[in-house]
Amino acid sequence: MKLFLIDAYALIYRSYYAFIKMPRINSKGVNTSAIFGFVNSLEDVLKRETPSHIAVVFDPSGPTFRHEAFEQYKAQREETPEVIRLSVPIIKDIIRAYNIPILEVPGYEADDVIGTIAGQAAKQGFDVYMMTPDKDYGQLVDDHVYMYRPHFGGGFDTLGVEEVKAKFGIQSPEQVIDLLGLMGDSSDNIPGCPGVGEKTAQKLIEEYGNIENLLANTDTLKGAIKKKIEENKEQIIFSKFLATIKTDVPIEFNAEECIQVTANEEKLTELFNDLEFRTFINRRSSEVKKTPSKAPIQGSLFAEFEAEDTVAPEYSNLSDLKSTPHVYHLIDTETEREELGGILKGLENFAFDTETDNLNPILSGLVGMSFAFKENEAYYVPVPHDRQEAQKVLAPFKEALENPNIKKIGQNIKFDIMVLRKYGVKVAGPLFDTMIAHYLLNPELRHNMDYLAETYLQYKTIAIEKLIGPRGKNQLSMRDVPIEKVYEYAAEDADITLKLKNHFEPELKKENLETLFYDIEMPLIYVLAEMELTGVTVDTAALKQSSVTMTKELEEMEQEIYQLAGVKFNLNSPKQVGEVFFDKLKIAEKAKKTKSGSYITSEDVLEKLRGKHPIVGKLLEYRGLKKLLGTYIDALPELINPETGKIHTSFNQTVTATGRLSSTNPNLQNIPIRDEIGREIRKAFIADNENCLFFSADYSQIELRIMAHLSNDRHMIDAFNSGEDIHAATAAKIYNLPIPEVTGDMRRKAKTANFGIIYGISIFGLAERLNISRGEAKELIDGYFLSYPRIKEYMDESIEVARKNGYVETIFKRKRYLPDINSHNAVVRGYAERNAINAPIQGSAADIIKVAMVRIFNRFEKEGLKSRMILQVHDELNFNVYKDEAEKVEQIVLEEMENAYKLQVPLIADCGEGNNWLEAH
Repeated sequence: MKLFLIDAYALIYRSYYAFIKMPRINSKGVNTSAIFGFVNSLEDVLKRETPSHIAVVFDPSGPTFRHEAFEQYKAQREETPEVIRLSVPIIKDIIRAYNIPILEVPGYEADDVIGTIAGQAAKQGFDVYMMTPDKDYGQLVDDHVYMYRPHFGGGFDTLGVEEVKAKFGIQSPEQVIDLLGLMGDSSDNIPGCPGVGEKTAQKLIEEYGNIENLLANTDTLKGAIKKKIEENKEQIIFSKFLATIKTDVPIEFNAEECIQVTANEEKLTELFNDLEFRTFINRRSSEVKKTPSKAPIQGSLFAEFEAEDTVAPEYSNLSDLKSTPHVYHLIDTETEREELGGILKGLENFAFDTETDNLNPILSGLVGMSFAFKENEAYYVPVPHDRQEAQKVLAPFKEALENPNIKKIGQNIKFDIMVLRKYGVKVAGPLFDTMIAHYLLNPELRHNMDYLAETYLQYKTIAIEKLIGPRGKNQLSMRDVPIEKVYEYAAEDADITLKLKNHFEPELKKENLETLFYDIEMPLIYVLAEMELTGVTVDTAALKQSSVTMTKELEEMEQEIYQLAGVKFNLNSPKQVGEVFFDKLKIAEKAKKTKSGSYITSEDVLEKLRGKHPIVGKLLEYRGLKKLLGTYIDALPELINPETGKIHTSFNQTVTATGRLSSTNPNLQNIPIRDEIGREIRKAFIADNENCLFFSADYSQIELRIMAHLSNDRHMIDAFNSGEDIHAATAAKIYNLPIPEVTGDMRRKAKTANFGIIYGISIFGLAERLNISRGEAKELIDGYFLSYPRIKEYMDESIEVARKNGYVETIFKRKRYLPDINSHNAVVRGYAERNAINAPIQGSAADIIKVAMVRIFNRFEKEGLKSRMILQVHDELNFNVYKDEAEKVEQIVLEEMENAYKLQVPLIADCGEGNNWLEAH
């Protein structure tokens, strides 16, 4: 028999913080992170372990016996985040719907209840698994009681007696109590013995067995440790008391009540439906039935067509979905194609989608197209592999697709536009992209069609895996799937897209997002499609030479690191790096470890140790160089398209919460700007040929200019309007000096303050970044706000706006939702407050450069230029420019960038040209 005892709050907190940077927020604005994570862990356990018995244990409200004995017990912990407090009642409802008992005893923590039940159940012949990430439970482990620890990234570790002994470096699990009594536990505010860390505590326990024996034999101790132990005897004894999990709580284990039984599926479905947990519903229920047309409709396909749009049906729950019929048609004759094409030409709008044999639009071949203009009805047109034959099949639809007056509706429509361009169809007209519409409405949620259909239409779409199989080398191409299966799937895509458009269209209006959507994001799709299709030329010979040079540098760095370490080891092994740094070189007294016992040697950990030993900085330099070598120098040639000879970067509109574009294959945003490696990478991006130049233009200090505009700070506005060096002007104000007397060091510090304050930099952060004392950093920040008083007021106002509305906005009304802005948890609230300050600034900069991109693109088209925009990185635009058009291009680009939006201060763009990106920058 197998009993699982789940420590509820430990899992709930873990789930909440796992999503802290990208919380799960449903269409009602409810943060479901904690609930989702808890249910996911519970489902995983039920399926993976199939326990015969199970119970979930909660801490009670109010103080426990430990709080009564020690007022400061857990006093350092932040107040429970509101999201967790609101989630717990829902989680309890879900647990009850699973028919799992909830255990809770007033005055005792969950670990005490679990400890008591575990002991009782083990005596009754159960194997007991305590599901918790809390290390304290190690003291309870015996031959029939185990820790079952979830870890990030999925999966669990089971810790028995030997695993606990190895993890803590002790001889028996009971010694976990003695270890905690000596070293303390910061998470519970257990004091322990001052100056005794984990290693010292392990040595003492190894020698003396337990705290009682240690305290009885302090005369055998020597030096500082003897003094520490003797002076803190009472505190050590008390700490052991606090760390000891009670096993005699007044509760009796009732095996019959804990038997795992069938869940109340109706209640679970109701709860999951309300929370919009479609994934869990689909896992637990049979596949939703549909009523499609399984065969082509005979006779006239369009006899019942009505021109007016239909209203999207309202679904109250999943049962409504099952009774919603739809009819999908296979269009595979010339007559039917001509008839459908004629209908499309007379519409104001229609949805369309492409099916391809590759996920890369540059490499993909068209397999088929689907169209929808009336809800619950759609049409699929298969397309032959041969390019010429395919163009004949597409001919009846070309006029409608290229009509500038017909609105085209799609989900990630940029992909479809790019695919069709390869077949001679240049899509035109207004666009409505449902993926981008949802992104504007809920930027931090997922935007794929399956999720949108389940969330907003209560509809389960056909999974692509059912047609082509799971990912892997044996996965089919869509062209390999029989048409009778493809058409149902493909037609559904167009139908669902139309329904989503009907759902999101009024929402955009309601949220005042129409200008941002129709005037900026939709026209930008055409710009990005053209940029991706155009691509950028890369100098492979230069990259190869750089690779040789950098590889040699890496080898030299390796030898330097070995010399500093006094031993050879694998620099790419975190385990070996940790052993050398912390066991051999003793760089840090208290080094963090993973759950498996290895030292943590991540970049952020090592950065904090940079000044402790020369080897730390050298290893960080080695890692940085190796990463860039692998990510760019060696990888870029592999990304060259064999047909075009160029790299075709993919630009994404729906990834960042701020509104900035992101890019993949390669990720241009992560190329270093100022260091030598970044220069080598930029040098490899070149003009197309000898008749062309690489032209680059970027905004000068755009975020500071937007800060001046939004804050309405007259001092900063005047500095920009007078053309002063803003960093020198800031330094002059802070240090109360004339600008000519400002030193380079003063300007550097003012520059860091200028940009750092936008991102909510703290005194500690500024001190660390500038390598100055915290006192000087405080004076610098105080002086900054005295110099620009309205900026501090603007920052406070932004936070207040976020608290009142739950979001902040950019100049163009782009929203950044901040559900944690009113949290009583200081860490969570602080993260939201920094975003409240920065999001309107960074988001406005993103919007402005998008406006400029659209205007530049339109000017190029209008004036018939051959030159093309090819890259966008942060505040910078790059172009392949024909030499005879260089002067005209520079005029257009600077005009449109500097006039994209009228701020209270001038927008300034700097530009340059050369044979490559480095020369032009």
